[in-house]
Amino acid sequence: MMFSLFTNKKQKELRNKREQLYRVAYSWCNDALLADDLTNEALHKALEKWTNLRDKSSINSWLFKILANCWYDHLRKIKPSESIDDIVLVDHETPEQLLQQQEIIIQVRKAISLLPMGQRQVITLVDLEGFSYEEVAAILNIPIGTVMSRLSRGRQSLKNNLLKKNRDAINNAPKITLRSVK
Repeated sequence: MMFSLFTNKKQKELRNKREQLYRVAYSWCNDALLADDLTNEALHKALEKWTNLRDKSSINSWLFKILANCWYDHLRKIKPSESIDDIVLVDHETPEQLLQQQEIIIQVRKAISLLPMGQRQVITLVDLEGFSYEEVAAILNIPIGTVMSRLSRGRQSLKNNLLKKNRDAINNAPKITLRSVK
């Protein structure tokens, strides 16, 4: 019989948060393996420090703060890469719809990856994961005003980048001319 660090309650709570932690980690680093490592490291640290969690209702903020600290530790050790892996989506929609969705997701991920790290983190936590400004401030250990300004600047940059990308695509598209047949 193998010794387990998990109790049933802890195991359930942490398993329920793993996917969300992974999504955030992936959006920060754009690397599936690194996101998995960061998620595992955050969960491991959470298990080690489970008794330090005073308010069980703030488990989200606590876990994501641990994840943010793991990310900062990684950045201190290794220069971050800017590459984005291809995203494979599985859905029951038509291939055309899937392709359009994939193209939009890829464009948005690329646009998010071009943002400065502070803006990228805040946009990911607020807009993609639905955290409140107060929770994001606690997770990233920054003032709430900084959260709001990074979010505003990040959204504006994201909007401008996506609009510019779409304008360029439309302007560079080949012109289609129909010939008339008599």
